[in-house]
Amino acid sequence: MPGMQDAPRLYRTLKRALPPLANPYFHVDAQGLEHVPETQPAILACNHLSFIDSILLPLNVPRPVYFLGKADYWDSWRTRWFFQGTGVVPIHRGGGAQSENSLKTGVDILRSGELLGIYPEGTRSPDGRLYRGKTGPARIALEAEVPIIPCAVIGTNEAMPTGTYRPRRASVTVRYGEPLDLSRYWEERDDPFVLRSATDELMYEIMMLSGQEYVDEYASKVKSGDVSLEGLGETGSDQGQAERDPDAGDGTGRRAG
Repeated sequence: MPGMQDAPRLYRTLKRALPPLANPYFHVDAQGLEHVPETQPAILACNHLSFIDSILLPLNVPRPVYFLGKADYWDSWRTRWFFQGTGVVPIHRGGGAQSENSLKTGVDILRSGELLGIYPEGTRSPDGRLYRGKTGPARIALEAEVPIIPCAVIGTNEAMPTGTYRPRRASVTVRYGEPLDLSRYWEERDDPFVLRSATDELMYEIMMLSGQEYVDEYASKVKSGDVSLEGLGETGSDQGQAERDPDAGDGTGRRAG
């Protein structure tokens, strides 16, 4: 069974060095670690507020957690050595065959017995709220036939806001929820409405763990200006959207958001 001894050397080094420093610095409160399986594969699906989410989410998990990252990071040696050494697996982010290859990479990681970290929103929240999940994580979980562990980070946007390069002292909570058993969907894994239902179930659990306000729009569309949140009501929720748009975007997340 894969374990810490199979992780990249830099990952193992950071795993020993970072917890004694980061836990007291950020006053990390890790809750629900008992829900993370000791040996079985699973997806850790988390909200995304800051660059340091990818450091603090796996910080106290005793097993390696692998992430999928933009292949662009491998174009320069300055970033390649770090991401490769910390267990990030390169993917090409795009439509069509590239998205399918990204999903296959995630499935391969899980079938090798590992934990896979994913941000269903696909990018960092632009304003601290929780945005609509993409269906890629559900597709990967159903194809690999593994559970999804809903997770939440709280306070990382205060510890290292977007656009800053140095973390500051702030209390951070990391919550690991009870695993979602999606086995009832295994035989319908290609149905877009099933994928949307599973994804909405996941995002609800993340919302309950994080306490965030939910917005039923994709964060990437809000960031690009393609979608305005005006007129969506106090919670920014458009209840009809899920039925109109069973989007199967990849949503596999990325290390740096």
